[in-house]
Amino acid sequence: MRIKPLPPLKSLVAFEAAARHLSFTQAADELCVTQGAISRQILLLEDYLGRALFIRDKRTLCLTPTGAEYYDRVQESLMLLASATGDIVQWKGKQQVTVVTTNAMASYWLLPRLSSFQDSNPNIDVRILAVDSLSQVHQHEFDIALYYCRTPPKDFQVTPLFSETVFPVCSPAYLARNPEIADAENLHKGTLLSLEASEEWVNWQDWFRACDLPLPSDNTRRMNINNYPLVMQAAVNGQGIALAWSILVDDYLNSGVLVAPVEKTLSSTSHFYMLEPQHGSQKKGVECFRQWMKSQTQQLHTS
Repeated sequence: MRIKPLPPLKSLVAFEAAARHLSFTQAADELCVTQGAISRQILLLEDYLGRALFIRDKRTLCLTPTGAEYYDRVQESLMLLASATGDIVQWKGKQQVTVVTTNAMASYWLLPRLSSFQDSNPNIDVRILAVDSLSQVHQHEFDIALYYCRTPPKDFQVTPLFSETVFPVCSPAYLARNPEIADAENLHKGTLLSLEASEEWVNWQDWFRACDLPLPSDNTRRMNINNYPLVMQAAVNGQGIALAWSILVDDYLNSGVLVAPVEKTLSSTSHFYMLEPQHGSQKKGVECFRQWMKSQTQQLHTS
């Protein structure tokens, strides 16, 4: 049976890179093509779908709600395709390393920094598997796992990477429309973007309670989303207030795409950890990646 409808497959790769970077220029650099080529592929895909995927203006590039939902599906599908391809070509050599982590960690922390590892180790291939639930990690073969949790599982070699600070963020436009949320006690008057997760992420109830603020009532407006990158995209789109982990959203804050409407923060008792099977791999690629991760952690601690 023929699989249909299928969009122009080349345009999906361009769309995934542009949506991940929120930049046609950075997507072009990653794929070694021109910005115009990326733009043409996106227009081709939007024409095929009959829907806009990006909101374009002079300062920022944002996904539309349709684009954000489609990006999640496209990225997942491309990662599954990459995983299946990797299984066939057997990523087993000494120069390869398989890293499993969450969509959030992969999108906001690992991928933006990975070019520095690749520049220093051009002969090492990195395979990334996105698995949001730590409890499902054992279903996959991997060398290194990167996860956020209160207590790391006992059946791994554990290397703490960094602790985290959690605080609300929203778009500048959302804050301008809702200036009352600049007072922490009025945050509940905005729309709270909530992550539906079975893992140990700090939720809004935790944050309000830890900051000695009145808990949101049943009448508080909420938008519940089961994927952290989509939570952040909703915040970028000006749809409400999200809880942010500083390590994950520093780039958004530095660029001004997101702002922190209040100064209150929560120092989480959880950590990001590097986890390895009990008998850690001695492959050269894994050792190089392990040392690179430790150097990235040291840079964060000294910055």
